[in-house]
Amino acid sequence: MAEADGVEDRKPQSDEARSAFTPPPGMEPDVPEEDQPTSEFALPAGAETVHPEPEGSAFATPATYSAAHSPPAYTPGQGFPVARLKDSPWQDRMRTMLRMPVDVRPVPDLVQRQTETGPAVGRVLDLTLRIGELLLAGGEGAEDVEAAMFAVTRSYGLDRCEPTVTFTLLSITHQPSLVDHPVSANRTVRRRGTDFNRLAAVFRLVDDISAHEIDVSLEEAYRRLAEIRRNRHPYPGWMLTAAAGLLAGAASTLVGGGVLVFFAAALGAVLGDRLAWLCAGRGLPEFYQFVVAAMPPAAIGVALSMTGIDVKASAVITGGLFALLPGRALVAAVQDGLTGFYITASARLLEVMYLFIGIIMGVLVVLYVGLQFDASPRPEEVLQIQQRPPLQIAASMVLVFTFAILLQQERSTVWIVTLNGGVAWVTFGALHYAGGIPPVPSTAIAAGLVGLFGQLFSRYRFASALPYTTAAIGPLLPGSATYYGLLLIAENRLNEGLGSLVNAAAIALAIAIGVNLGSETSRLFMRIPGAASAAKRRAAKRTRGF
Repeated sequence: MAEADGVEDRKPQSDEARSAFTPPPGMEPDVPEEDQPTSEFALPAGAETVHPEPEGSAFATPATYSAAHSPPAYTPGQGFPVARLKDSPWQDRMRTMLRMPVDVRPVPDLVQRQTETGPAVGRVLDLTLRIGELLLAGGEGAEDVEAAMFAVTRSYGLDRCEPTVTFTLLSITHQPSLVDHPVSANRTVRRRGTDFNRLAAVFRLVDDISAHEIDVSLEEAYRRLAEIRRNRHPYPGWMLTAAAGLLAGAASTLVGGGVLVFFAAALGAVLGDRLAWLCAGRGLPEFYQFVVAAMPPAAIGVALSMTGIDVKASAVITGGLFALLPGRALVAAVQDGLTGFYITASARLLEVMYLFIGIIMGVLVVLYVGLQFDASPRPEEVLQIQQRPPLQIAASMVLVFTFAILLQQERSTVWIVTLNGGVAWVTFGALHYAGGIPPVPSTAIAAGLVGLFGQLFSRYRFASALPYTTAAIGPLLPGSATYYGLLLIAENRLNEGLGSLVNAAAIALAIAIGVNLGSETSRLFMRIPGAASAAKRRAAKRTRGF
């Protein structure tokens, strides 16, 4: 019985008694608990005196180091850009912060009132995507679309948002904190159309959302966005058709045509525009619409050359080409490439190539048929442009005016862009015709002035720069070089024709690069947030891999 009682006394009384970490009785430590090292990285007492590290060793503790007063976080020598949110327009503020690392961006400056539960994340992201869709569909550059999306999310209090823009897809990701799951949303841009009136309205909405003195709730923003979508075009269809005809007539006058050529080019452009609208109503892709639209001006030009009348028939075809060349898409494509959006730039350049090939096919078919009927297009007269400065300046301004109407611009901006286009043509004429400078650098300089003045006008009115630059480059488009190359190819002079088309492509790229360079130059004279530290433009460094 006594032996049984001894066995019972040796049985563990609790789960703690069976723990492998419980010290046996009598093995308690001799030093107090708080004096024992509790980390496996802690050095035993006296180790630093027994085995001291040599000075300069990577394992030696710095002499000024203190665990209680740790050094501040690393900051580069040039510092991080500091975004002063109230010093500049929202385009510059958002563009600066997009180029900053995520971990050094300032906390969102709450502009719009929030509810007690915080911002409605899903609705804010949906509103942001809808605004970005309208901007991208209207031809805005990818960087400006990202800046607008970033402005909307920050105005409604969403931090850690990353917008992404490609040619047909918009996406945005929001991560509330480092430990929360991110929320992502995306939207596909299925239809694109040129309507600068709608583009300006979207810019005004973003400007109001990012303004401190204006209260725009989510419901109000949705209501205004719905009104923008339902808004009718500022010009009726008949006015657009008439503008296309006047544009072609003015372009034919610009390259040396007379009164008869003016009306012939206008008639060809009107017929081409109506045929393109008919094809669009039947659901044909845009490529075939350009093929059909290029045929009537070419047919009228070939017919005039066969009548024996002493007129410059080639100017009719050249005027029709001015009305079709995709200058807007080319400028946007080059701008995206120069700002680092290479996927979007590649897609837009591919679109420009398809449209350009469509124009070439339409004109070449007509020229080939005309040559079979012994038409004499006289290629040499294409490049013999008679210098008539007053008439050409007036024609260039008419061309820009009608181009602005075709782009559905606001009436208040049409006169400004017309003046900008007139200045561009005067600059080109002074450099090329009077100064003898080759056409490519002359075009680049004139386009640079277009971009410079367009950016200044847009900042003055807090709007997009596209309505002030796109139509103004109309007189600079390479219509003559394009037609000359097509005519040589139709006459089986392939090498010379391809050389002329390459020259036309060089002029087109000079226009796009000049417009972008002028826009970037204008920012040198503007107050940009964090200019002292952000002047090196981190967006340029990211493309070089460091």
